Amino acid sequence: MIRLIVSDIDGTLLPYGETRLRERLFPLIDRLRARGILFCPASGRQYHSLRGLFGPAGDKLTYLCENGAILYGPGSEEEAPVLGKTPMEREEALALCRAILDLPECQLLVSGANISYLCQCPRDYVDYMGGFKGNRVKVLEDVEEIGEDIIKVSAYCPQGTGGPAEALGPRWGVPFRMAAAGPDWLDFTLADKGTGLAQLCRALGVATSEVMAFGDNWNDAAMLSLAGESWLMAGADPELLDRFPQHCTSVEDTLEAFLTELA
Repeated sequence: MIRLIVSDIDGTLLPYGETRLRERLFPLIDRLRARGILFCPASGRQYHSLRGLFGPAGDKLTYLCENGAILYGPGSEEEAPVLGKTPMEREEALALCRAILDLPECQLLVSGANISYLCQCPRDYVDYMGGFKGNRVKVLEDVEEIGEDIIKVSAYCPQGTGGPAEALGPRWGVPFRMAAAGPDWLDFTLADKGTGLAQLCRALGVATSEVMAFGDNWNDAAMLSLAGESWLMAGADPELLDRFPQHCTSVEDTLEAFLTELA
């Protein structure tokens, strides 16, 4: 029996380059809730950015944010409980930040609990993160000024993640987890969406076998592997398509079919 549905956002529920979820998703979430099934966005995005996508439905959802590094329960943005958090070791995280800043083709994003820290970047990148992505943003002169736990470090790679992954992976793939999050983001965390989902299931009292998960990229793989029922978007990397045999072209269509079977 499915009790929890977790879905990636960018490339899964939200096509790359778009900023609004399809309206047909929201009545599906309400129908799931009426059957006692929770819905959880699971994303590399910041909590504030995720909530902005879901509008009035936002208070009713649980959230797996920053690739599983921080989890929130239902409630208003200011009062929702933190159900789990996995900080990075600070000095190692700051050293990684400096390595990303040394890559001329990349921009740095450092994630606190609900704020994105930017450093030594052009104005259009600040506008992109605060406007297009909808993040809470703070611009700093130096990463040493970050006064809270660092839960994720990301490289924005507008020319693609291949070169930056080759440059950063040998040193920073361990101790951190490195994952491509779409065509132009490379994320580093101690957590991943799998460890985040395991934490969330413990907090909610849901077995991982009772989870249906949707994703499209390598940063979704651990979550898809852990869930009892997994769906991969049909346009994903062929290696992922071989690994996860259930494919779909629309999360909404798959949820509609699932609800019809329950009726």
